[in-house]
Amino acid sequence: LTAMGDSSMDPTISAADSTAQQDSLFSMMDVFLISLITGLFTYWFFFRKKKEEVPDLPKMQSVVAPVRDSSFIEKMKKTGRNIVVFYGSQTGTAEEFANRLSKDAHRYGLRGMAADPEEYDLSDLSRLSEIDKSLAVFCMATYGEGDPTDNAQDFYDWLQEADADLSGLRFAVFGLGNKTYEHFNAMGKYVDKRLEELGAQRIFELGLGDDDGNLEEDFITWREQFWPAVCEHFGVEATGEESSIRQYELVVHTDVNMNKVYTGEMGRLKSYENQKPPFDAKNPFLAQVTENRKLNEGGERHLMHLELDISNSKIRYESGDHVAVYPANDSSLVNQIGEILGTDLDTVMSLNNLDEESNKKHPFPCPTSYRTALTYYLDITNPPRTNVLYELAQYATDSGEQERLRKMASSAAEGKALYLSWVVEARRNILAILQDMPSLRPPIDHLCELLPRLQARYYSIASSSKVHPNSIHICAVTVEYETKTGRLNKGVATNWLKNKVPEQNGSSSLVPMYVRKSQFRLPFKPSTPVIMIGPGTGIAPFIGFIQERAWLKQQGKEVGETVLYYGCRREHEDYLYREELARFQKEGVLTQLNVAFSRDQAEKVYVQHLLKKNKENVWKLVNEGMAHIYVCGDARNMARDVQNTFYEIVSEFGNMSQPQAVDYVKKLMTKGRYSLDVWS
Repeated sequence: LTAMGDSSMDPTISAADSTAQQDSLFSMMDVFLISLITGLFTYWFFFRKKKEEVPDLPKMQSVVAPVRDSSFIEKMKKTGRNIVVFYGSQTGTAEEFANRLSKDAHRYGLRGMAADPEEYDLSDLSRLSEIDKSLAVFCMATYGEGDPTDNAQDFYDWLQEADADLSGLRFAVFGLGNKTYEHFNAMGKYVDKRLEELGAQRIFELGLGDDDGNLEEDFITWREQFWPAVCEHFGVEATGEESSIRQYELVVHTDVNMNKVYTGEMGRLKSYENQKPPFDAKNPFLAQVTENRKLNEGGERHLMHLELDISNSKIRYESGDHVAVYPANDSSLVNQIGEILGTDLDTVMSLNNLDEESNKKHPFPCPTSYRTALTYYLDITNPPRTNVLYELAQYATDSGEQERLRKMASSAAEGKALYLSWVVEARRNILAILQDMPSLRPPIDHLCELLPRLQARYYSIASSSKVHPNSIHICAVTVEYETKTGRLNKGVATNWLKNKVPEQNGSSSLVPMYVRKSQFRLPFKPSTPVIMIGPGTGIAPFIGFIQERAWLKQQGKEVGETVLYYGCRREHEDYLYREELARFQKEGVLTQLNVAFSRDQAEKVYVQHLLKKNKENVWKLVNEGMAHIYVCGDARNMARDVQNTFYEIVSEFGNMSQPQAVDYVKKLMTKGRYSLDVWS
């Protein structure tokens, strides 16, 4: 309208001409204006009426867009549940425990549901008291250095910020952790403490499961005391013996469009054929293997360096991040299971949840074949948990074998001891159990329902994105060992990766992967000194760190001292990245290279011994140079020994008592100057 108004003004007409025209045309203009005003008013009047009348009908017919139901309270009310079991799970174990607890509830006349906190609004916990005999249970795993699992991050953030009144909430917590880590069960302890601070009522003590010991036994021991406490609190009794209740029903597809069948995808159907970013746990990227070389010169083990091409994936990573890889089970194990159970593994089927209200419609992507499920979706190599043995017992036709299975699944001391020796310590997987119990021949669909999901494996990235923006490097050692029964067990992921050769005869090796961000980071200032301690494959992130420091130096940045403590068995056997490290040292990027060869002499020499040997220099770097310390590798022995060595160095040169030295190192951790990337 502004443009139209501007164009109606004619700047060529003078003021005198305008006055003359006004006098001669006054009467005509008067009539014209009256007519125009009348016309405009009439038009406006009718147009206005229409504008007011038209919206009436649509307003009456308007439909509100459906909102995603994020209220677990409404869902519980709708489905008659009174117990909700939330799980914070990174590898699937906490989710498995949550499912077991929710299934237990029916034995006490209660109804439970397992729930992923990522899918619901946890502020609704304050409303749980609206449901009779309600209870919230939390199975919380701790990831990394005391961190929440990915799916529990939002819940953790909410707990930290919340000032909610949870006085009507009844709860219990079971934590899943590993005592070899500094922050044992930090997440379980925090949730238990924080819920109480917000006014919630704990109805049973915090359970602390230790994966370095026997996590399954810890869970069973807690669970067998937890349910009596629930019964006492609510005044209910067990309705009978534990019974086998199928959660899924089998549907066999005899005439199915194969384009609708999953062939190993983690989320979206055909996602491996039609790749779309962003890539994550539910949508991994298929990276091509461009290099796979053996790193060690001798010895029984196979240590390897792989390079994954991430060009055109839009995947970004930083030095210190982890790459997650989805492996596949050994086809010979899959075939043997099929043969023992007399099954056509190429049968296409679906396992559909009998609970139609459940968010989890299938235990794994369906429809699919048994072969695909056993290859890509199910864990067939780890010893099965006791609940699996209990459910399978009904299919053993030999009474002795059935009794043995039930005993191992019981909470009796004798049963626990038998499970520990016969299953856990003997490392019997499901195939070994089927082989050693000839009368046990369960339906394959029930077996597939019971087995846990095959999980992604995490590796510290052995490259810098500054130097290799389109490539992610992995350093790994193949796992292979003989069990007490004489069987040869192989690590799923490392043996699968070992066989991933770069492109041959036009066919490429692909690895489903995604990147998981880490807190293991180089100092913000390149001039800050770094002390890196990483024996064996623990050297992986430090190859990335050194690459990055070399790149920064090339950019003209001032780079501080870069010190590496590395260890291996023998100098001429498994000295990883020997040439690369020598080159970095020659270029002046790697200012100190200290290598411990543990088996090249009569007495074992490890990285902590070299730290003690150079203790004065180490203290100077830490105390005066404000160096950052990084430890990567084995958590059970190495990381602990290295930490104890730092306590000794700090105590000696800082003139501190042992408790003061421990406190000093703990403060370094809090400030981000002592970082760990360890595994057990």
